[in-house]
Amino acid sequence: MYADLNFPPLSHILVWQEFAKGTNKISVIVVLAALVTIVVLFLAGRSQAVAAPTGFKNFGETVVEFIQNGVIMQTMGADGLAWTPFLLTIFSFVFLTNITGVVPTIQMPANARLAGPAFLALLVWITFIGVGIKHQGLRYFAHLAWPPGVPFFLKPLVGLIEIVSTLLVRPFSLAVRLFANLMAGHILLFTFALMTDSLLTTSVTWLKPFFVLPVLMLIFLTTFEVLVAFLQAYIFAMLTAVYIGSSAHPEH
Repeated sequence: MYADLNFPPLSHILVWQEFAKGTNKISVIVVLAALVTIVVLFLAGRSQAVAAPTGFKNFGETVVEFIQNGVIMQTMGADGLAWTPFLLTIFSFVFLTNITGVVPTIQMPANARLAGPAFLALLVWITFIGVGIKHQGLRYFAHLAWPPGVPFFLKPLVGLIEIVSTLLVRPFSLAVRLFANLMAGHILLFTFALMTDSLLTTSVTWLKPFFVLPVLMLIFLTTFEVLVAFLQAYIFAMLTAVYIGSSAHPEH
């Protein structure tokens, strides 16, 4: 109806121009997130002073306690505390590659592209399979295919379900859950930002005041996406701990 209320094609938020061959906005975000994770955790763990922690040390201890009490002790118990560095790194990196979706001038969550979540899910898959083999040997796969404690006539069916669930569904769901949540939030933010811009620049005078509506939605969605960035990082770390714990202690 109004020719000046135009929206670009969806491909504009699904495809990024390369800065150089093999380098685009997503790859830059991933590298920066990795560097920030390394630097912050290094600075937080550098000081061994007995005095009350401050600055990076205080921040680092807070995050470590959160991972230990909120993730490891809830899923793996005290035996899993040795996994603190791995789960801390996973949580920090996933959060940083999520939160860039609401950072001004960046406004793009790296995990809204499937490659990143797929790589992280593959890393977790290799880790918990490796833990299973380390603690159980090849019996790990035997227990999946022929689960103990299950009535004999149900073993083939339950075994098939366990194999598909453990070896296929777990990594697939880890990747898709993270990707889909971040992509959905990014599309919503992008849509309301375009609506705001279109209403502000439209030549239809009476439509201009309505820009307030998408602005209010942008404020709400931005706040919500901060929560989503944290929750998705927490869920990813929590499920990683669950999968590792179940591989190390199949009886649980």
